[in-house]
Amino acid sequence: MAVTAPVMARALWYVRPGRAEIRDEVLGPLARDAVRVWAQHGAISRGTESLIAAGRVPRSEHQRMRAPFMTGDFPFPVKYGYATVGKLESGQAVFTLHPHQTVFDVPAEAAVAVPANVPASRAVLAANMETALNALWDAGDDAFGKVTVVGAGVVGALTGFLCRTLASADVTLVDINPGRARVADALGLRFALPDCAPAECDLVFHASASSTGLATALGLARDEATVIELSWYGDTPVPAPLGGAFHSRRLKLMASQVGKVAPSHRREWTHRRRLEHAIALLADDRLDVLLEPAIAFADLPSRLPSVLASGSAALCQVIDYEESNRVRR
Repeated sequence: MAVTAPVMARALWYVRPGRAEIRDEVLGPLARDAVRVWAQHGAISRGTESLIAAGRVPRSEHQRMRAPFMTGDFPFPVKYGYATVGKLESGQAVFTLHPHQTVFDVPAEAAVAVPANVPASRAVLAANMETALNALWDAGDDAFGKVTVVGAGVVGALTGFLCRTLASADVTLVDINPGRARVADALGLRFALPDCAPAECDLVFHASASSTGLATALGLARDEATVIELSWYGDTPVPAPLGGAFHSRRLKLMASQVGKVAPSHRREWTHRRRLEHAIALLADDRLDVLLEPAIAFADLPSRLPSVLASGSAALCQVIDYEESNRVRR
């Protein structure tokens, strides 16, 4: 049945460094070939959104860093975000790469069905899982053997999880926070602090978003191994130890970024198919260890500074839209 009545939506906007606010907007009649999504859960991508919130998107990246359905222009104000799970009028749960908003309209092809065996609250990890999956593909088809992931945040943990479950690799998560050992254990991975990390690794992923972590990652690789950089630093210059034995050891440092499907899979995989596969990979209860207790959407402006703070230990910060939509629907 067509949706014709106007609906009041509420959306989160980053408006100046360290400040966000919720704004109202009206949705008109539903356009042809579009669907209306009532948000249930969302997620804050701490790495990217901390840079967005601080206004640290380099001018050269203003266009490339635009998220699907983003409104506004960098640096401010912008309606930004890319992890929302909601329901259609039919009741079907869907994942969308949409900014943080209580209800919104998107083209039907932009709403990807969430399987019944993936809870809506866990499906918010879809964008991060897609990043990890693309990183695994970027690593190539060789047997990995001994793998280390430096930086046990959400993307790092998911990358290690996929290396273990899909490639049967011996995986160690490395982080300066000893509390991440709990995450590694829940996901069936080894854990080590940087000083105790295994050396001579066949493959190293770096996801700590720090120059110290990058140096650690390069130091753990065996001769002629590959270090895959998953961190995005915004406008921060990053010193890399490319002197010393970097060249004589013939190390390979490469970037992985989810904006394009990995070259090894580009011929057969579309962005949508990759996202569908990433969502299906979330049907594992162990992944709930990555989810933080939900914050009500209405409380986001006051809670975001602590969630996005550089010293925050939060993993995937979940957003709960249920109360906001219960009041307005």
